[in-house]
Amino acid sequence: MSTPSRGSLLVLCAVATVGRAQPPAPRVTELPSAASALLQAVHAVNAQVVWASGHKGTVVRSRDGGRSWERLETPAGDSLEFRDIHAVHADTAWILSAGSGPKSRIYRTTNGGATWRLQFLNADTAAFYDCFSFGSSTTGVAYGDASPQRTNILRTEDAGRTWKLLAPTAVPAPLPGEGAFAASGLCVVHGDANTVYIATGSPGARIFRSRDGGRRWTTENTPFARGISAGLSGLSFADAQRGIAVAGDMNRLRTDSAQSVVGITTDSGRTWSMRSRPPRPGALAGVTWVPGAGPGAAVAVGFGGAFYTLDEGRSWTTITTDVTTGVSAVGRQVWIGGANGKLWRVDF
Repeated sequence: MSTPSRGSLLVLCAVATVGRAQPPAPRVTELPSAASALLQAVHAVNAQVVWASGHKGTVVRSRDGGRSWERLETPAGDSLEFRDIHAVHADTAWILSAGSGPKSRIYRTTNGGATWRLQFLNADTAAFYDCFSFGSSTTGVAYGDASPQRTNILRTEDAGRTWKLLAPTAVPAPLPGEGAFAASGLCVVHGDANTVYIATGSPGARIFRSRDGGRRWTTENTPFARGISAGLSGLSFADAQRGIAVAGDMNRLRTDSAQSVVGITTDSGRTWSMRSRPPRPGALAGVTWVPGAGPGAAVAVGFGGAFYTLDEGRSWTTITTDVTTGVSAVGRQVWIGGANGKLWRVDF
């Protein structure tokens, strides 16, 4: 066998390096939809069962990985905006409607949306609930914009049959006018069954963290963009330590170009390494790790489009330029919801 020349070896090494640096692009499929309103939140239970919710009382469900969708009847007709959704399987799910006073509600179905039971009706006219998250089929946490002089965090231990407002001594004192953005349903997320995170929007872009399933909370300041209408909008944690967060200015939905809007933490939100923003202007609404596609894979959604990264946000590639807000991942698959009832699946 002849010995390769030095030039041939350099060529072979260059080809191998390029191959490693450029993995195959994910496959993007626009899905059929049973909705026409903005789909603001998505929750994938597994590779087959996916739920999404949004404006005009919209809740849709797929039981075949997104190939087909059915619209489910919901309470109060089209008067509510269901900005968050969490499902356990094809039959059991919770939906959260966002709005001032009694427009903030939580419903649960155990029969695939045939009927819904009202579990929480907000009686505080100064409160506006934004997002919720469940660490198990029975324990959950919901966050709402601060009322005068108190932070509003609800907790349940009985699958939502009762929701208890935590005492002021158990939660961080609010900043003046502090609240979250009900943009993607990802302002409250679990890192594991006991570790819960809340991302606040304006004015402080703070992180609230609980290590005991939401009973007690601490707070961390962050380096993300902040302002009268700007702050954190979405979180995703791969475990109790490693997270990715996005931010945006909600008064500049299509034109926001701030740079401090993507960050990575490896210490439960104490410190953040800031990353580049996706290539198009627009406020970012949510983000998810893609657990089966490697430790650096994530998808961010927002009002300038949807984007993926394979290197923890150091670089981004555009998936679509349509308005997108909801996002959820299982394994190597990601489901995205957006304006006009549009839905996509991204296979890595």
